[in-house]
Amino acid sequence: MKQINWGIIGCGDVTEVKSGPAFNKADHSKLVAVMRRDAAKAEDYARRHNVPKWFSDANLLINDPDVNAIYIATPPSSHEEYAIAAMQAGKPVYIEKPVSVDYPSAKRIAQFGQEKNIKMCVAHYRRQQPLFKKIKEIIDDKIIGEVRVVNMICYKKLLSQSDLTNERIAWRVNAEVSGGGLFYDLAPHQLDLMIYFFGEVTSALGVSANQAKLYKSEDVVSGNILFKNGTVFSGTWCFTTNEFNDADHCEIIGSKGKISFAVFEHQKISLMVGQELQEIPFQKLQHVQEPMIAAVVKYFLNEAPNPCSAGDGAEVMRLMDSFTGKIV
Repeated sequence: MKQINWGIIGCGDVTEVKSGPAFNKADHSKLVAVMRRDAAKAEDYARRHNVPKWFSDANLLINDPDVNAIYIATPPSSHEEYAIAAMQAGKPVYIEKPVSVDYPSAKRIAQFGQEKNIKMCVAHYRRQQPLFKKIKEIIDDKIIGEVRVVNMICYKKLLSQSDLTNERIAWRVNAEVSGGGLFYDLAPHQLDLMIYFFGEVTSALGVSANQAKLYKSEDVVSGNILFKNGTVFSGTWCFTTNEFNDADHCEIIGSKGKISFAVFEHQKISLMVGQELQEIPFQKLQHVQEPMIAAVVKYFLNEAPNPCSAGDGAEVMRLMDSFTGKIV
């Protein structure tokens, strides 16, 4: 295999700018086919993005001889079905986060890939972005000393009735489709970064509730993690506030200093060592998945290690299910 010829299953909003165009920008990579159940929308996407083929049947894309790798960008409820079908066809898989709707499903996907010896990566793409690679470098170089604790908060305003009638938003709080509430949409990015930074988890526990009762899924979650290296993490996610209380903040405190940053704003790192404060700015990326897709292509071509394994993706699901009480 000298070039990765991609087929996308689920060419919806996430693929318009965040990921789709990046498949043609990575070396030895080309987007050759897309699939969406709505044939008109699939054809429209292919036309606008200059993709040679389009399908309304995922199996036709998976078994197309011109496609040798699959990107699954559908809602989580169909990830397991499509991932296993792609791997049964012998094709490596790049799968959107969260890996599936719960930990057992995510674990089945990971185990199937291992049994079939098919390569698989999870789209926890922040691992490859310069801002977060810099944070890991600061941690690994012990610029802030030994990491002691991590505090994270994520507050978002309550969804409106209008939001809940918008199909592009409402599915995100339908547990049958997404796995849970907005926590299952946003927290995978944050929790995967903690695994990327600190490694193996020793224990995790949490609590969750449905405070506003606007929909059936949890809308507030609190969780704690003890990592094998001794780092203690504490996070709170609340989706019942107002726009004046929106917050996206993470603070990593070490024996010599601390790192502060936002996960979703992608603007800067604040590094405090002793009493000296340094601000490290970063430019936003046009296609946020571009660095990750480049790394995945190299992995599929046997030129680099896996940038985010199915096992790591399943571990993120285990943490979320632990926090929300699905796993005891």
